[in-house]
Amino acid sequence: MNSSLLKVDYPLPGCTRLTLNRPDSKNALSRALRKELTSALDALGGDDRARVVILTGAGTAFCAGLDLKELGSAASSDVLGFDDQSLNPVAALERLSCPIIAAVNGPAITGGFEIALACDIIVCSRLARFADTHARVGILPAWGLSQRLSRAIGPYRARELSLTGNFLSSERAEAFGLTNHVVDPEALQAEAVALAEAMLSVEPNTLRRYKKLLNEGMQLSLREALALEAQVAVLSAQDVKMQEVEQRRLDVLARAKRQA
Repeated sequence: MNSSLLKVDYPLPGCTRLTLNRPDSKNALSRALRKELTSALDALGGDDRARVVILTGAGTAFCAGLDLKELGSAASSDVLGFDDQSLNPVAALERLSCPIIAAVNGPAITGGFEIALACDIIVCSRLARFADTHARVGILPAWGLSQRLSRAIGPYRARELSLTGNFLSSERAEAFGLTNHVVDPEALQAEAVALAEAMLSVEPNTLRRYKKLLNEGMQLSLREALALEAQVAVLSAQDVKMQEVEQRRLDVLARAKRQA
C-alpha cells in the first residue's frame, strides 16, 4: 500500500498509521493523493491490522487542502471531482467503522481541516493551526466543514472562522473543545499511539459498535438517541455471555491496578 504519496506503517499490532506524504507541497491534496487516500481507507475496512487508524502528515504540515496549483493549471473544473466518490477521502473516513485519530502535526487548512474534522479524535502539536479559507478562495465546502465545525465548537465561533478565514491556534482549538490533546511536536506521534493502544485494549466488536452508536446518536434528537441506545444495548446483551462480561471486568480491574 506504500507509495510516494501515502506512507503506511503499523506502530502497534492492530493499529495502522497513514501519513500524507507531499511535504514539499504541505501535503496538499492533489487528485492523485485524494484517489490514493480514499482507496487506502476503503481497503482498511476488513483489515485486522486497522482496528484503530492514525492519520497524520509528513513534514511541517498536516494538510494544506486541495492543491491550488493543480486546480489553477487544469483545463476543466472537473479536477475538483466533488461528484467522484473515488476522490473523496472524507466519505471514506465516514465509511470506516474503526476509530480514527487525527494526529495534526502542523497547519490543517480548508480540505485538510475537513479531513481532521471527519476523524473521531484530534490530537495536535503546538505547531498546529486550523483554518477554513473557502470564502477567501471562492469555493464553498463540499466535505462537511460548514456543518461539522459548528457542531464541534458552536455556531458563533464557527461562523467567525469560516466567514473571516482566520487561523485558529492549537491552544484556542483546545479551549474550544476541537482537539483532545495539545502536545509538543516531538511527543505527538507517541500521544496518538498511546490513545490507539488504550482503544486496542477494549473488546474489539464493542469498539466498533460504540463508535457507530455515538455517531448515529449525534444525528438524532436526545429522545431518539436514547431510544436508539436502549435498543442497541438489548441487542448487544443478547450477543454476550455473562462469563465473558465478568472476565472483561476482571481484565479492566487488573489493568487499572497496573496503571495505579
